[in-house]
Amino acid sequence: MSSPPMIDGAFARWLAVRAGQALINLRDEVGFGDPGALKAAGDKVSHDLLRTELATWRPQDAVLSEEDEGSRLAWAAEAGASTAPRLTSDRVWIIDPLDGTREFAEAGRADWAVHVALWARHAPTPHGLVAGAVGLPAQDRVLGTDYPPGYPPVPAATAGQAPIRLAASRSRPPAFLTELAAEVGAELVPMGSAGAKIAAVITGEVDAYIHAGGQYEWDSAAPVAVATAAGLHASRVDGSALGYNDANPRLPDLLVCRKDLASRLLAALRRHCG
Repeated sequence: MSSPPMIDGAFARWLAVRAGQALINLRDEVGFGDPGALKAAGDKVSHDLLRTELATWRPQDAVLSEEDEGSRLAWAAEAGASTAPRLTSDRVWIIDPLDGTREFAEAGRADWAVHVALWARHAPTPHGLVAGAVGLPAQDRVLGTDYPPGYPPVPAATAGQAPIRLAASRSRPPAFLTELAAEVGAELVPMGSAGAKIAAVITGEVDAYIHAGGQYEWDSAAPVAVATAAGLHASRVDGSALGYNDANPRLPDLLVCRKDLASRLLAALRRHCG
């Protein structure tokens, strides 16, 4: 097997492509007759592949994966390296091997993703993310920090010619989102995984993604890395900075949007989430 790229951003893309192809192959081989079995197999196949490649090519780096045992635990600040090595590591890969298992297990759906991000202790960015890739295997594309997408074109919504398009969960939209959308003159666009939603903001298919109600670092790390590399706004819903590789991996809310919409949406969020 040839060696992967050495540059972290290109390596993240390489990982996302390999995991994505494995998931496409699994879908073809297993089929959709047993969605539960397909979901479990998808999580395992992608996790095992990413973990193996990271151990081979980045053995000194720590990893936080959704599929790790105890990944959701809020480790005490004094946890030692033997308990949570990532807390003392200078470099941590934050991965979601299969973001959107529900959509992955439904025939014809393409709104699921593979997330690969790298956090570095001495990063110049507020969120600490220095590389990332979002694989959208069923859409045959990868968005990555190695070749950041261009800033999305100014939508009609900016000039008041059309409603703001807000990506929303098709199964678990935040309770306040309908009211907020009505206040700011927005329309909700149902989509599957968090990665697919933020990717849609990056490409300009929607104008913003708001989530409040429960996520973890792996749900947003890679998409946020790419979004901010493209020049988009990304923050908590109160406007504070997103943080990664915390002792508690829970990161329950976020806003990703065009910068020209950030102040307007944050003001509305203060009224609805304050």
